[in-house]
Amino acid sequence: MANNARTILTLSKSTCRLLCLPPSAATNLRGPFSLSCPPPPNAITNLNSYSTRNGMPTSRFCPPFDTSFNGATFSSSTRTPSMSIDLQSHAFTRNPIRSKIPKPEHPLSAGPSFESLKTKLLGKTPLLSSPDFKILPFRKGWPLVSCIRGKGNDDSASGWDLGWISLADCKSLMALSGTQMTEDLLVYLGSSVEDDAVYWAVDFSGKDNLAEELGQKQLSFIELRTLMVGTNWSDSWAMGQLAVAGHGRALLDWHRTSRFCGHCGERTVPMEAGKQRECSNQSCKLRIFPRVDPVVIMLVIDQENDRALLSRQSRYVPRKWSCLAGFMEPGESMEEAVIRETLEETGIEVGEVVYHSSQPWPVGRRTMPCQLMVGFFAYAKSLDIKLDKAELEDAQWHNREDVKRALTLSEYEKTQRTAAAKVAQMCKGVQNRHSQSADFNTEDGGLASMFFPGPYTIAHQLISSWAYQDKGK
Repeated sequence: MANNARTILTLSKSTCRLLCLPPSAATNLRGPFSLSCPPPPNAITNLNSYSTRNGMPTSRFCPPFDTSFNGATFSSSTRTPSMSIDLQSHAFTRNPIRSKIPKPEHPLSAGPSFESLKTKLLGKTPLLSSPDFKILPFRKGWPLVSCIRGKGNDDSASGWDLGWISLADCKSLMALSGTQMTEDLLVYLGSSVEDDAVYWAVDFSGKDNLAEELGQKQLSFIELRTLMVGTNWSDSWAMGQLAVAGHGRALLDWHRTSRFCGHCGERTVPMEAGKQRECSNQSCKLRIFPRVDPVVIMLVIDQENDRALLSRQSRYVPRKWSCLAGFMEPGESMEEAVIRETLEETGIEVGEVVYHSSQPWPVGRRTMPCQLMVGFFAYAKSLDIKLDKAELEDAQWHNREDVKRALTLSEYEKTQRTAAAKVAQMCKGVQNRHSQSADFNTEDGGLASMFFPGPYTIAHQLISSWAYQDKGK
């Protein structure tokens, strides 16, 4: 690997499956080595997602591991900490209608559900039994939202729900816009065996005459990033709905940008209930699949001086700092991308690279329907910053105490409550939905001299994980 860097990973059985390693790779990890870190003092946590070890909270989704895997690619280091991660705090993860995907032959799986949908739309043969089809409309990537909560009505509730409509209502709304509804307009999102329901997404972009009709039912199209900021991250129901909306937007945006074959230029058509597209040219018939754009995001750490490298982009509001990040390039590993991006943007050479967690990010550029943010800790070998002004406005080393102070003083909860109130107002038609991103893309730093992206982002998780752990030297 470049710059003689070593890659250090702690492996679970699920990680071994992902990397195509034998399951024994996880159980062969020997030599106890783990730091379980408490959440920041101001963080809202769901205590049900934690178990404890030695009185400290650990995540049941990512338990501490031992680390002495002797594979050819990985090595262990006793000076690099391994931290437990509460994956529930990552926005757009833990999609409830994808957590239990039925087998292909199951009536609620994509294939049979699509056939049932076609039969129902044709209306020629009445079905003896049919699942409940629930459809989530989107308009220019914005999901339909209701301020009437169906579940999760408790003190932590975010005050909104996705605006699912029936198949009959969807046909009526399509007719109002002069569009005949066909099965190819719907994209399969998932199903619930318990509710005997199948969930679909549909694109209402270009249909501008539906606001009044939807407003009468307290429904409104809300920008996904706005929902993200306005969602209480301790509200597991709303976090699950946010993941569903993120999945739907990613798929519909992919369909929108994949209408033509990249090989011959002919039109493509949706296949497999919207899970694929195929070139309509019979001599080509190229099949394409939903696109994911991997992005590495890393917190670069100066262990010797107990500091972290944070950066600012020119589009940031004053006082906002975050981690370094960049897209992977063809032919490089994720670890190599971390090393390259850090060197290109700041001139800092990186040695050890440690995986933290990952997060889908469907709220980036619409030309990139779903970015996958892959988070790392990277340990600096050099300290002199040589800034690339074309990429960053500033980059500085910040000590741990300053970062802790900023996390404590930043008013993330206030920002969330303010955004949630505005979402409710828009659903009720009290407030116009103009430039929502401009309204909610400015997290409140409170009294802090600097602040970071909100707790729903992997950048925040990287920064807070480092700030509240021991030095690990």
